[in-house]
Amino acid sequence: MYAEVGTSAAIEREEAADRDLPLLDSYSRAVVSAVETVAPAVVHLQIFSSERRLPSRRGEEGDFEAASSGSGFIFAPDGFLVTNSHVVAGSKDIEAILSDGRRFPARIVGDDPDTDLAVLRLPLGGLPSVGLGDSSRLRPGQLAIAVGNPLGFESTVTAGVVSALGRSFRAGSGRLIDDVIQTDAALNPGNSGGPLVDSRGLVIGVNTAVIRQAQGLCFAIPANTVSGVVSALLREGRVRRGYLGLGGQNFSLSPHAARLLGLPGETGLRAILIEPGGPAHAAGLREGDILLSFDGTTIGGMDELRRRLGAGSIGKRSQISILRRNQRLSFGVIPAEGPGEVY
Repeated sequence: MYAEVGTSAAIEREEAADRDLPLLDSYSRAVVSAVETVAPAVVHLQIFSSERRLPSRRGEEGDFEAASSGSGFIFAPDGFLVTNSHVVAGSKDIEAILSDGRRFPARIVGDDPDTDLAVLRLPLGGLPSVGLGDSSRLRPGQLAIAVGNPLGFESTVTAGVVSALGRSFRAGSGRLIDDVIQTDAALNPGNSGGPLVDSRGLVIGVNTAVIRQAQGLCFAIPANTVSGVVSALLREGRVRRGYLGLGGQNFSLSPHAARLLGLPGETGLRAILIEPGGPAHAAGLREGDILLSFDGTTIGGMDELRRRLGAGSIGKRSQISILRRNQRLSFGVIPAEGPGEVY
C-alpha cells in the first residue's frame, strides 16, 4: 500500500512537471530571444581617469589599466551609444569593447548629470543597434532583462520583473529623476549604463543604481526619459533647463499651521537666497517669501519647482504666487536658461 502511495505521488509530480515544461520553455525562449536581439549592441566601457592612469600588470610602456568600467548600448548604427553620466564622469579616455571583441575609442557627445545619462560616439558605422521601447506602457510584473558587464564579466544576463513604476531617484547632481523603474533583475557594479529590455528586446530603461544594503532593489532610467534627453544631447550637447536665480529651503508644517497660513499643503518652499540680477530678483521676489504656485501648479518643495523649469519655460512669462507676511502676492517671472539646478 505504501509503495502504491509513493508511486502515485511520484507520478503526480512528474505529470505536474510535464505540465509546467511548456511554460518554462516559453519563458526561456522569451529571454533567449531578447538577449540575442540586444546583446550584439551592448558594449563594455573602460574609463581612464583624468586624474591618474594605472600601469598595467604587464608593465608595458603605454599600456594602461582602466580606472573604472561600465556598460552602454548602441542605439544608432552609425556609432552612437548611451550610458550613465556617472560612468564617464571625470574621464580622460574611454575605450569601448564591442560584443565581437573589437576595441575603439569613444568620445562624449553630450552629458546630463541631472538624469545620469550621456551619449558617446564611436568612430565607425554599420554597427548592431537596439531600439527604445515605450516605458509609459510598462506594467508591474512584466519580464525585465538586464545585459551588461558587472565587475568586468562581459555579456552577463540577468532576468526578473518590473517590480514597481513611478519611483523617484536622486541623481549625483542632487536633482530628482522622476518615473524611475524598479526591477529585481540582479545588477552589480559595472551594469551601470547597460540596457534593461523587455521580452521583445526593446530597451525599456538604462540601468543606473542598486541599493547595496538590500537584495533585488535595482533601478533604471525609463526609456521615454532617455529618448528626450538623448535627442537634446545629440542636438545641442546638453539639456536646457530654466533658471530663476533662487535658492530655496523645503519646510513642513502641521495641518493646523498650514490652514492658518492658507497654504495648499503641509509642505512648502521658502526662498532663502535671491541672486541679484536674476529672474526671481527682477520679478520682485525677496528672501523669506513662501512660494505657493508656478503657473497654477502648487509648489510643495524644490523638486516640484525644478520639474516646472524645463526647456519650455525658458523665456516664457509665467506667474508665480507667493506668501509674504501673510499676504498673497503674484508676480510675472521670465525664467532664463541657466545651470542644471535652481539657484
